[in-house]
Amino acid sequence: MAELVLRQPSDIASFRDEWSVLLECASPAQDRQKLAGLFPSVDWTRLLMLAEEHGATGHVVSCLHDLEVKVVPPEISQSLADRQRAQIFLAMRLIAELLRILESFASEGIAALVIKGPVLAVRAYANPARRSYGDLDLLVRHRDVRRATELMIAGGFAPAIPLSAIDAGKIPGQYLFSKPDSKLIVELHNDRTLRYFPRQLPLEEFFARQVRVKLDAREVPALSVEDELVLICVHGAKHFWERLMWVADVAGLVTRETGIDWGRVADLAKALGAERMLHAGLHLATNVLGAQMPRKAQATVKADAAAARLADQVCKWLPAAGWAPPSLFQRALFRMRMRGDFISGTAYLLRLSLSPTEEDWNADPEGKRHGILGALHRPFRLAGKYGRVGKT
Repeated sequence: MAELVLRQPSDIASFRDEWSVLLECASPAQDRQKLAGLFPSVDWTRLLMLAEEHGATGHVVSCLHDLEVKVVPPEISQSLADRQRAQIFLAMRLIAELLRILESFASEGIAALVIKGPVLAVRAYANPARRSYGDLDLLVRHRDVRRATELMIAGGFAPAIPLSAIDAGKIPGQYLFSKPDSKLIVELHNDRTLRYFPRQLPLEEFFARQVRVKLDAREVPALSVEDELVLICVHGAKHFWERLMWVADVAGLVTRETGIDWGRVADLAKALGAERMLHAGLHLATNVLGAQMPRKAQATVKADAAAARLADQVCKWLPAAGWAPPSLFQRALFRMRMRGDFISGTAYLLRLSLSPTEEDWNADPEGKRHGILGALHRPFRLAGKYGRVGKT
């Protein structure tokens, strides 16, 4: 299938009908009658391309499966079936690998929590294969990273962060592992790597509040639903909410998980300095996809006018799935505003801009830029990376 190319904002208009269908398919409260009226005007090839870019193919397949009438051309129906079958097989492989990794870690006394991926798919959609994901994410304590890396290597994974870098005390954006002979990718995170949180994660509290989520007749350790909600809102903000999938995750989670302790959600967001990130994510979930929340929580979100403005800004680039990204200046301003006031926002932006990650190490393979020199070079690398037009 041809690549979706939306390099100018004006191109988005040509996908308006398909975007309307995609929004309805991703909504936790789908209107079948509305969908039936929208489908006749759809260019199915464009819809598939748009759904794939937004990680929402599973939503489209599920939506079509629930319709009583057949509206999909045979060749498109086959393409959808092939994509969904591939996602189901990938989900099965990832879950099997996840269970093996958790058993390996447990045998060495390494505690881990599963975040996003299959756990979020079960919580938000009651289906581990409906959500598009191609990797596994786990939270581990910093002290366990080295031993966990050794176990991953023994399990056939190649580490992107070598043991030498871990021994040197370097902190990457994530500890990424891949299997050369497959598409399996695993990322380990902790309170030091998740730097897009304004304040350090209370990792021990996360472990203390952990719950068990059922996957493939087995239970795996996961974040409490309140902790997961704040985490995915910060994750969406990190990526400027450029994919509908991230908004759908929030909408699905708050709709299906009716027992959310909203007081705990608010307390955690406040402790992390992530209140505006949370509110912007909830604004998008309710206003874009029609998610429902309790009145008190809804009133708190609506009262945050700054978060509403951020959500409105996101809606301008969201349909293009990253092909009409915000400019470098817009990105910087967005990061500042999603943190809070001018002082805290500036400090947050500076910390992100001056904290080297593995990409910066790779750009300096001979290690010539140390300390402050390496930090000062990072903004120039980021400007080169994000100053280009189009998807990065």
